[in-house]
Formats: sequence, structure tokens, C-alpha cells
Amino acid sequence: MRLGVLDVGSNTVHLLVVDAHRGGHPTPMHDDRSVLRLAEHVGRDDVLSKEGEKALVKAVRRACDEAERQGCEELLALVTSAIREARNGLEVLDRVRERTGVDLQVTSGEEEARLTFLAVRRWFGWSAGRLLVLDIGGGSLELASGMDEDPDVALSLPLGAGRMTRRFLPQAITGGRPDLHALTELDEHAADLLKPAAKKLLADGPPDLVVATSKTFRTLARLTGAAPYSAGLRAPRHLTLDGLEQLAGFVSRIESAALAELQGVSPDRAHQVPAGAVVARAAMRALHVPSVRICPWALREGVILRRLDSLEEER
Repeated sequence: MRLGVLDVGSNTVHLLVVDAHRGGHPTPMHDDRSVLRLAEHVGRDDVLSKEGEKALVKAVRRACDEAERQGCEELLALVTSAIREARNGLEVLDRVRERTGVDLQVTSGEEEARLTFLAVRRWFGWSAGRLLVLDIGGGSLELASGMDEDPDVALSLPLGAGRMTRRFLPQAITGGRPDLHALTELDEHAADLLKPAAKKLLADGPPDLVVATSKTFRTLARLTGAAPYSAGLRAPRHLTLDGLEQLAGFVSRIESAALAELQGVSPDRAHQVPAGAVVARAAMRALHVPSVRICPWALREGVILRRLDSLEEER
């Protein structure tokens, strides 16, 4: 069957269309994203602005029309941290449903971690042993560990690259250079939040394989020498802590406008690279991880796999 997943995140609205069946490899047929930066439409009062709501409705309508053109039999639509943390988030989703017919489901941070873990487990298989999975999004950092398809521990921390950029490095948003003192504060803040999380994740012993996923980790890996996107999904990609240490020092000394010109960096996310590098480094340090494997599958693939499993159960 042809399934569509509409993922409304803090940064983008992403539509993934696949042909899939239970027990088979989901085959991507269409991949489309638009920059929305929904989190930037949430003010200090934690209310999503009218402008943000209008932009969301427009983006959902456009994605829904595209899903119909692509022949999707079912559209699975979800929203993550930006909406779930807005005080008027549920009211906005009611109005989006009235105006577009799309019922966006709020996904908790823990559920994000579990769905991403499922996708990573299916990608690497049982031979990977005990998995530890890291995923930096725009609003949050998801972490999960375990031996099975459902992790023993699934956590979400408010350490997303976009969120940390807005809080600690606002000058980067306008193309400027990160403030070195603010970077140190961000590093200390991340370390404080990660310390108790690391204890939970490592309580059953060290993992056999540590995997990172998400656009942020893929960008960091590319900037430290990993294979480009053109090499294909199955090209092995790694990110080492040593490489990340060097990269963090580099990106802290140049303007985000210059970062946007580097190969492998999306211009719309260049300003988030310094914060993403600091959070990734803090996570790897806290978890005593010298290297991570990069997985091309993440939340959207996890949603698809979960849906296929449920269809089999219904039959």
C-alpha cells in the first residue's frame, strides 16, 4: 500500500510517501519538505501566533494536496515539540482539522524516542545487540536504549538545536558568529540535563551499538567527512567524538552565513549547527561514546513501521 507520513516539526513540514507492506522494506516514492520554523512563532507567553497558525494551515493543505497527487491510500499526520508545548496548541490543531480535514496527532517526546528506536532497530537488525539511539530535533533531544524493538528506556530532553539556538545563540539566527561565553553556558546546561539521563540509559550496562539519527547528526557527520547524501542511504556513515570536538571549535568561530555555504549544510538550518554540535558533543561525553553510527531512518519510518504492524494485527 502507499502510505504518506506528514511530520510537522519545529523546523519543517515534511511529507514522506512510501510503498510498503508488512515484512517488506518501505520504498520511498516521494520526499518533500518546506521550512516553517513553527517554534519561532511561539512567543514567550508560550502561545502560537496567528501568523504561525496561518502558515501551518497553508503548509498542511499543500502537503495534503501533494499526498493526494501521489496516490496515498492513507496519510499519517503528526506534530512534535512546537505544538505540544504551545498553550494553545490543541485549539490550533482543532482549527487546522476544520480547515484542512487533516487530524494532526500530538506525539509526546517519549513516543518520538520509541518510534525512532523502532526504526533504528529494524534498520540494523537483531545483530546490533543492545542499542543506544540519539536523535536531535529542533525542539528536543530524544534518547532510547534497549535490546528489543521497544526500548527499555525512552527519554526526551528540551535540548533541540533550534531551541538552544534561540535561547543561547540568537545572534546566529541573523547570520552572526556565536558568542563563546554563551556556547560555554550551553555546554554546561546540556551536561546538567544529560547527567541523570545517562544514568538511566546506561543502567543495564554499555550498549553494543550507538546510533544517531536526524538532520542535525547527519549534517555534523557530513562536516566531519562522512559520505555525502549522493552516496546513497546504505553508505556507512560515522561521527566520532574527536571529529566533533574539532568541528565544534571550528563552527564557533565563523558566522552562520558562512556556514550556509559549506557542502552538506542546509542554508535554512546553518544557524543551528553550532548549538547542534555542542548538544551532540555533550551527549556523547555524558554517555561515554567515542563514535556513533548514522542511521537514515528515524521518526517517520518508525511511524510507518508501527502502522504496518497494526494493520497486520487487525487482519
